[in-house]
Amino acid sequence: MSAKTTRRKTKRKSIGFFEKYPRKFIWIGGLFFALLYVWAFYEFFVNPTGFRWRAIFGDANYPEGYEIHGIDVSHYQGEIDWDQLKNSMIQGSPLRFVMIKATEGSDRLDENFNNNFYNARENGFLRGAYHFWSNKSSAREQAYYFLKQVHLEDGDLPPVLDVEHKPANKSVEEFQTDVLTWLHIVEDKYHVKPIIYTYYNFKDAYLGAPVFDDYPYWIAHYYVDKVKYKGAWKFWQHTDAGKLPGIKGYVDFNIYNGSYYDLKQMTIGKRKDVW
Repeated sequence: MSAKTTRRKTKRKSIGFFEKYPRKFIWIGGLFFALLYVWAFYEFFVNPTGFRWRAIFGDANYPEGYEIHGIDVSHYQGEIDWDQLKNSMIQGSPLRFVMIKATEGSDRLDENFNNNFYNARENGFLRGAYHFWSNKSSAREQAYYFLKQVHLEDGDLPPVLDVEHKPANKSVEEFQTDVLTWLHIVEDKYHVKPIIYTYYNFKDAYLGAPVFDDYPYWIAHYYVDKVKYKGAWKFWQHTDAGKLPGIKGYVDFNIYNGSYYDLKQMTIGKRKDVW
């Protein structure tokens, strides 16, 4: 009588992630992500030279020696109660000007722009409109889109180019040429030099060519007692933690480096001498 051979069926045991990879690689990966988290937290929440981050240190700082105050707004401020805002005071001085986000790239209009732009003038503020630079479309497309959507009038502040990022695939010289293309197109329309908004490290690194010094400069530098930039500037966005009646949440506070008369002389329709 022959014995039957029974083949034993074996099941492959699934290998877990921690068994598959040596423990040392797990520790290395964990350390990498921990360092990445620390770096990101510092850059976005602590670094005093950054500016696109929400305040975590309490009330806004108010630079001393400046009397002309303003704000900049976009859809992030939601619906603004202009009746309350028009009587606002900052450090005992009235709110004088409002910069309003208009466009971004070549196809994005801020959803609150038209309402904010109309109400700013109706409530007695000097108003301005800014375009947020995008690296995803050409300078010409962005300039003509801004001009299509924004119709500045005599008495308005010059148009503003908000530029904060350089494309990685372009040299500094190519990037500067693109920025100048936008500036020249818009300047030809309004016959006034646009304002350049950026933070001071970015200007030093990418917009340091002498030609850019011909334009009024709006500098963003938060939580410092004075601007570290050594060149000439007209506006200073000094905090993103401002609070005012009529606006829910935070709003950016700005000051103008000069008198109210000087500020009005900057507006469209006024005679322009050197800045």
